[in-house]
Amino acid sequence: MKVKKITTIGILCALAMIVNLFAFMPLVPTVTWLTYDPKDIIIVIGGFIYGPMTSLIMSGICSVLEIMIKGGTILDVFMNMISTCSFACVAAAVYKHKHTKQGAMIGLLLGVVVTVINMTIWNYIVTPIYYGMPRAAVVALLLPGIIPFNILKAGLNAGITLFVYKSVVAILRHTHFIEASGQPTSQTKSLVWVGLFITISIICIVLAIQNII
Repeated sequence: MKVKKITTIGILCALAMIVNLFAFMPLVPTVTWLTYDPKDIIIVIGGFIYGPMTSLIMSGICSVLEIMIKGGTILDVFMNMISTCSFACVAAAVYKHKHTKQGAMIGLLLGVVVTVINMTIWNYIVTPIYYGMPRAAVVALLLPGIIPFNILKAGLNAGITLFVYKSVVAILRHTHFIEASGQPTSQTKSLVWVGLFITISIICIVLAIQNII
């Protein structure tokens, strides 16, 4: 792995940890222990640049750092990596295979779907162990809490990724951390607008759920 690539991944991991530590919030009142933070956005951007293996490596680094700083157990590392990789690695794998605007959007959509399915299954398995809850209580929370949380979380990550990806990559190219690309400006601008629409829509849904609007 080249020094420039290692440096770029290190910078992205640091940025992911900063947003993880200082930007987090609950999305669904019925599952307040599940909180959203934007680190997966940075991790999927790393995967879009270098491929799905980079997202996997970044996920592992950030998950370990998170429990070192915030505390937690091996289950926290496991669940964090399942959640992040379900979204970021899937999206990055599709984008690597189909390196176009459509590839990015399809990859992120599949990332949302896989995240929701995987986290529904793994919350059903792990949450009773982690919190000492009866499994029946977890099942009762799936539809009103766990599933909507993961839809909103992954959807918000997808929208913000589309919105900020162009700007993050432009900064990295300007500072010569990654190579320039010939992708048309009009193509990337359309992704920004789609991302902005998705982000605003999901934020409005979250505010409505929280009875703020």
